[in-house]
Amino acid sequence: MRIMGLDYGSVTVGVAISDELLLTAQGLEVVRRKQENKLRQTYQRIEALVAEYQIGQIVVGYPKHLNNSVGERAIKSEEFAETLRRRTGLPVVLWDERLTTVTAHRVLDLASAGLKEKHEVVDKIAASIILQNYLDYLANKRAMGD
Repeated sequence: MRIMGLDYGSVTVGVAISDELLLTAQGLEVVRRKQENKLRQTYQRIEALVAEYQIGQIVVGYPKHLNNSVGERAIKSEEFAETLRRRTGLPVVLWDERLTTVTAHRVLDLASAGLKEKHEVVDKIAASIILQNYLDYLANKRAMGD
């Protein structure tokens, strides 16, 4: 089984998947759409990836505010996660993603990525960070015997 990580944005969804041992996250792709509310093809692409990679669980980034409050973007992520849960039948976890996009930009800055390269991959890297944080949480939980 693998876990899929998603960074849900207004017109993009960054996609990452874990290895089968649930140790590492790898960025896979960025699913783009023309309008925020046009999600049919986005859901279809995610469903295809779920089948292709034998995904058993999905982690969706949950963009809470720094003060831990829930805003409009987080509510949209909740709705997206619920629709994924219904469409795929898989468990979907909302995972705190505060500052992951900032971290992704820093990673790209360190790699001296150009502006066009950043635009193309930042969501995929953010999805990888979200998923890796979740995988690390699972590993720590197993190590503690929970």
